[in-house]
Amino acid sequence: MSQTPDQTQNEPLSDDALRQLNAKVTEVFRSLAIDKRRLPASQLNKRGIPAYVAEWVLESVVPGQGELTQDETTKVLDWAARVIPGPSEQHIIKHKLAQGQTVKVLTPLQAEIQLKKGKEPQRLAQLRLLGISDAYISDALLEEQPDLLRQGMWGVVELGALKDGVAILSFKPMQASVNLPLFKEARRKFTLYEWRAILLTTLGFDPSAFSDEQQTWLLCRLLPLVQKNMHMLELAPKGTGKSFTYENISPKVRLVSGGNISRAVLFVNNANGTWGLLARFKVVVLDEIQTSKFTNPEEIVGGLKGYLANGKLTAGGLHESASDCGFVMLANITLDDQQRPVKASLVEELPEFLRETAFLDRIKALLPGWELPKLSSKLLVGTASPLTVGLKSDFFGDALIALRDDLSSEAYADQAVRLGGEKPYRRNEESVRAIAAGLMKIQFPHGEVANQDFYKYCLRPAIQLRQGIWDELYALDGEYRQYESKITQAKK
Repeated sequence: MSQTPDQTQNEPLSDDALRQLNAKVTEVFRSLAIDKRRLPASQLNKRGIPAYVAEWVLESVVPGQGELTQDETTKVLDWAARVIPGPSEQHIIKHKLAQGQTVKVLTPLQAEIQLKKGKEPQRLAQLRLLGISDAYISDALLEEQPDLLRQGMWGVVELGALKDGVAILSFKPMQASVNLPLFKEARRKFTLYEWRAILLTTLGFDPSAFSDEQQTWLLCRLLPLVQKNMHMLELAPKGTGKSFTYENISPKVRLVSGGNISRAVLFVNNANGTWGLLARFKVVVLDEIQTSKFTNPEEIVGGLKGYLANGKLTAGGLHESASDCGFVMLANITLDDQQRPVKASLVEELPEFLRETAFLDRIKALLPGWELPKLSSKLLVGTASPLTVGLKSDFFGDALIALRDDLSSEAYADQAVRLGGEKPYRRNEESVRAIAAGLMKIQFPHGEVANQDFYKYCLRPAIQLRQGIWDELYALDGEYRQYESKITQAKK
């Protein structure tokens, strides 16, 4: 792997440099770039669809660059009124179907096969936004779009009524074309500061509103996408946008907000053998973990401990499978007037069963969300932002997930990361290497990184993220005090 120094600047980019970067991003990425001001101007985000879907709609209905014109905005709103159903329109759509009309809607579509003894197999589709769980779907469509049987897909569905139900007549999926070599080659055309600014703009943030360290913490939220089995905990006060990135990045990321969480939801439903979220998605995020209700928490934590340790999903000995899904927990914590955590133990406000050290030890990273400002319009891409052009969300999310199978960064980290101390704790070393490799994929996907940049932007934050977990373990359980309290890089 090359160690050619990145064209790193000594200072963050000025607003003028960020403005000039708009043209460069458009030139390098062409149709894969989009002006991030187009989305809020379209008001599609108010229709309850994630950014990766809304940007696909914009490209389909009003393709182009720059801010939306009034005519384009009107065209998008008219299209949305016809095709994106609101919560109160379920019965109107069903009424149209009952009258023999065909209906087109933009919605997530999930399919399953039901096999019952003595009966023909049933191919059923679920459209949860419409309250339909048993629509007929053809073999041909399932063959063409196998992801419908995995985590499901967003797209425009054409529905028609049959005598005994509803049928999927056609489906136009929302699809990104992933070209990982193009993504890597494009990285070579930008300095590290430029690339970090592009990534943040792609996520919808104004990079000029954040410090260098805050930018790093925002980028760390992408780690579970680029690294298999990257398990993280983020603690922060309310309103810092912990879930903002995850709900807008990819259809292969599933955000679960509060409510009841059962073993069947996460692992497998023993009653029908249906695999749960950890088997079907690349990243599963539990939001508001401090208020979530777990059915049989000891059983869930027992299953999670095994999964977090070895990537195996089991359920009562009846089912077993492997998964590379990342598991992320987001929780609110209380801060003092200096914006520092009130409690000496950061996990004190979490449910008791999540404070077990054997469970915490399997979490690779603790992201200090309290270091980030509360989310506001001033922090997001807007009319006053100097850099407004980023990558289309659907392409970006798929590119990040494609980097999971590029193991060159792991090879680099294995050689570069050696923890200090007489006997480094094995899980600390494994976690730091995995985090550092992930940060390298995010910031240096082309594989070219200078030693000093790897240390500053990959290894040092990796140690900080694992140190957060280690501090809790060290305070909660004397077993860990046989090791050094501080995680350090070994001196060469």
